[in-house]
Amino acid sequence: MGIVSGDLERAVQRAFTRPIPKSAGAQMRYLVRQLKGTRAVADLLGVSQRTVERYVKDQIRRPRADLAARLADAVRARWQPRIREQARHQAATATGLVIDTRARFGFTAAPGTTDDARVRHLTLALPPAHAARLFDAQQAGATDDQLRDITAEALGEVYFRDGGRRAAGLLVKFTNVEQLDFEL
Repeated sequence: MGIVSGDLERAVQRAFTRPIPKSAGAQMRYLVRQLKGTRAVADLLGVSQRTVERYVKDQIRRPRADLAARLADAVRARWQPRIREQARHQAATATGLVIDTRARFGFTAAPGTTDDARVRHLTLALPPAHAARLFDAQQAGATDDQLRDITAEALGEVYFRDGGRRAAGLLVKFTNVEQLDFEL
């Protein structure tokens, strides 16, 4: 998972109304219910079916660190799908997204203007139309480079071109992302 797609997913996960199950056994039982069987969970996590059954029965309580991370990620990816969809819909139709980023911004503009790239720290509210584009592209399986380009277009429109009031024709390059954080 890339920088932009991962942070979009984390922003949506912050909208959860309940925390994910804490214990490994509870997480395994949740996955078994979601995937309708221990074989599917075993294949997903890369362990044996018997290992999954032992976690479900609480015969094993503490997974290895790598398995614990895979298990938590698998549960988090399936946790509260309706809440997740409501949060995306709300951001795409009404509230938009807030982006906080520190990255290198460069420009392609008319001759005679400066196009030197420099690091900027921006915190901006993106309108719902830009949030909808990001979420739609993410759902369609866009690569992180494509999501970064969409983010650059949104930042160019909102910040640099100020909704069409200045810098017409300015194309923004969004590179060397040091920090990126989305909020719903």
